Amino acid sequence: MDISATTKYIRMSPTKARDLANEIKGLPVVDALQITEFNARKAALQIGKTLKSAIANAEHNEGLSVEQLVVKNAIVDGGPTMKRFRPRARGSASPIQKKTSHITIVLSDQA
Repeated sequence: MDISATTKYIRMSPTKARDLANEIKGLPVVDALQITEFNARKAALQIGKTLKSAIANAEHNEGLSVEQLVVKNAIVDGGPTMKRFRPRARGSASPIQKKTSHITIVLSDQA
């Protein structure tokens, strides 16, 4: 059985979050939580929150035990990009892209 949780519109570049998401794939939930808690990156906080939400969904909605759960998939997709401009010399402007991310974590029981 697969249980998922999604966090949308995180103000973070998807490329900065993908390496941590790939690191927790396939791990038991307890180990994945430890990795996200002790990592100093901004992505670790958001991925940890999404992981805790998926765990709560599994416990409350399906009645599954935390010890049985494994991170089946952790996906970081790009969200909409906010486009801004920064003033430059001689009246010109250069673009700034403020990227957002959508984080999806899918948990599965080992059985």
